[in-house]
Amino acid sequence: MEEMEEELKCPVCGSFYREPIILPCSHNICQACARNILVQTPESESPQSRRASGSGVSDYDYLDLDKMSLYSEADSGYGSYGGFASAPTTPCQKSPNGVRVFPPAMPPPATHLSPALASVPRNSCITCPQCHRSLILDDRGLRGFPKNRVLEGVIDRYQQSKAAALKCQLCEKAPKEATVMCEQCDVFYCDPCRLRCHPPRGPLAKHRLVPPAQGRVSRRLSPRKVSTCTDHELENHSMYCVQCKMPVCYQCLEEGKHSSHEVKALGAMWKLHKSQLSQALNGLSDRAKEAKEFLVQLRNMVQQIQENSVEFEACLVAQCDALIDALNRRKAQLLARVNKEHEHKLKVVRDQISHCTVKLRQTTGLMEYCLEVIKENDPSGFLQISDALIRRVHLTEDQWGKGTLTPRMTTDFDLSLDNSPLLQSIHQLDFVQMKVPATPILQLEDCCTHNNSATLSWKQPPLSTVPAEGYILELDDGNGGQFREVYVGKETMCTVDGLHFNSTYNARIKAFNKMGVSQYSKTLVLQTSEDTDSEEQTVPFPVPSERLPLRRMSPFSSTLNLQPSFPGRAYFDFRSSPHQLSLHSSLQSLNAPGCNFETQSASYSQLVDIKKLLAVAWFAFDPGSAHSDIIFSNDNLTVTCSSYDDRVVLGKTGFSKGVHYWELTVDRYDNHPDPAFGVARIDVMKDVMLGKDDKAWAMYVDNNRSWFMHNNSHTNRTEGGITKGATIGVLLDFNRKTLTFFINDEQQGPIAFENVEGLFFPAVSLNRNVQVTLHTGLQVPDFYSSRASIA
Repeated sequence: MEEMEEELKCPVCGSFYREPIILPCSHNICQACARNILVQTPESESPQSRRASGSGVSDYDYLDLDKMSLYSEADSGYGSYGGFASAPTTPCQKSPNGVRVFPPAMPPPATHLSPALASVPRNSCITCPQCHRSLILDDRGLRGFPKNRVLEGVIDRYQQSKAAALKCQLCEKAPKEATVMCEQCDVFYCDPCRLRCHPPRGPLAKHRLVPPAQGRVSRRLSPRKVSTCTDHELENHSMYCVQCKMPVCYQCLEEGKHSSHEVKALGAMWKLHKSQLSQALNGLSDRAKEAKEFLVQLRNMVQQIQENSVEFEACLVAQCDALIDALNRRKAQLLARVNKEHEHKLKVVRDQISHCTVKLRQTTGLMEYCLEVIKENDPSGFLQISDALIRRVHLTEDQWGKGTLTPRMTTDFDLSLDNSPLLQSIHQLDFVQMKVPATPILQLEDCCTHNNSATLSWKQPPLSTVPAEGYILELDDGNGGQFREVYVGKETMCTVDGLHFNSTYNARIKAFNKMGVSQYSKTLVLQTSEDTDSEEQTVPFPVPSERLPLRRMSPFSSTLNLQPSFPGRAYFDFRSSPHQLSLHSSLQSLNAPGCNFETQSASYSQLVDIKKLLAVAWFAFDPGSAHSDIIFSNDNLTVTCSSYDDRVVLGKTGFSKGVHYWELTVDRYDNHPDPAFGVARIDVMKDVMLGKDDKAWAMYVDNNRSWFMHNNSHTNRTEGGITKGATIGVLLDFNRKTLTFFINDEQQGPIAFENVEGLFFPAVSLNRNVQVTLHTGLQVPDFYSSRASIA
């Protein structure tokens, strides 16, 4: 029975349950304690709304952080602790089990029901002190929870059994079981001791005797006695000595050591000290609140560290896998060389064996013939052939001269693998602790020019771990002159006004912190509009005496939807080229004044005429127009499907002019499916293979061959398929009105489609057995460019 006692005690008050109710989580709590831990919460701050918003803080942390308050009486001030402005502060106590207790947020309204059953304020929240699950009470309040009558019965029986075991406190030897308790004497008596020490007559007749169980409860609930003076036991404290900082009685002031000290009224000093303590707790509560917020920040950091660790591990694994793949490819090349040397040695030795075998057979035959001739007894006949035989023997002997019986090939392989540089590089492979910020990335999709203004936007690389304190934006003078600073600050977007019309400006950005300055970003070339209606502005640029003001604005061209960099591939370097690349939108704003974007990877002196360059677009897949079964990853550059049926996904950017080339690499290829690649109208069917309707022009391919398909018509079967790691190129040439496909940098079949006109979006159809990654911002293949220039 004693082991069961903890099950019968309330986790809030630490006493046996009184009128216990059952919470939805199956735990019990006293009805009075349940009202004490009620907290009134605004609807927007309820635990349910916090869970719906995806907050990482648990329900108990929510109450712990946002609902605690410090209490003191109204006449002595109070200290608040993170409570809501709309709700009055409430006392915060602590139960014997360490559970925080919150009295009602506001007094319950008067009602005919008992105080425990009175209705609670709207949106009252209660948290189970054992499992910390929170819930909002409905209109019934605590009356909505059932009472645990069985638990009450068990507690009654347990208390009766414990009461029988209470012993008398006055028995001299073996204490007997107590039968009564005197509330005034605070002593348990057995019947003989009660008759002997506590007779029912005289002054003790007015004392109240109660059963032992009730006496134990009343002892626990009895108010504390008024403290008395330590020097004068019969006197209560009535004043407060300011000098000694202690309460004193009247006799201490009259004849004691405090007679000459300054004293004040005990009640006034009680209130004053309570006020001072409350004010001191205000500062402490602020520190505690900061500590709570700091703990939340640390918890968020734990989650962020875990996410960053997973992302960094994936990047590290990808880099190591790339090294392993490169090593495997080199290994295959070296093994091929070894096999070639092996075949060459075997061929030489086998040829020598064949040649030597033939000559040995001829020599042996000549020797046997000569021996038979020597056996002849006819001299004249012998002499007729002897000279010829002697010459043949000498000639044959000469043929077995020096070197004939020497091997032409050694058995050793004269190849030695020099792996010391690679081993040294592997041993030196380590992380670089970056001190200065990483090079910023220009967000080309947010950059634009409008009339004689330019808006530029940039960001830090996604995996950058070193924070940047600010950025420096530089522009030249529009004539290829020296770069000058036009903005320094923490913002990541800047609009520069007052540029010359019909001019080409070069812009670049770098980041800085206390350790130093990063490298410059790629240079962005911007073309301002032609001024046909007004004179060109004569304000010099950049302004030499002061920096131009920062101004935020929306990009002028909403159809420019480009992405300058993608994780996992260094296409931001634009594949080393002596030419600069031009980025543009292919919709009607493509040729609009003020929407010409270009980037360069060479110095300014190496630039060529920008009007002669082909446009290169950046884009990603579009989740908004894709089939619902399509699964996106890698910033919408990698797609696969959750269905075994073919599903279509389009690119974000549509093309209607210019020459455009993009590639797709096959990341996964299982069970020989038939993915399709090509272009489509915006209203193409999304639940069938690309090319099944008249809105798509595509090439579908398996592991052996490919076909071109439009409007469910299959043409030009071509040998050669795809495997994991294959690259499919799509070239859309509006100048020649053609669509051409490539596999692993080789043209697949003839020109797929001709007379291509209109607005087209890059498109792919695939099922769950295929995963592809999109690569954009690419130049057209060199042989196609040369062929187009010849044509």
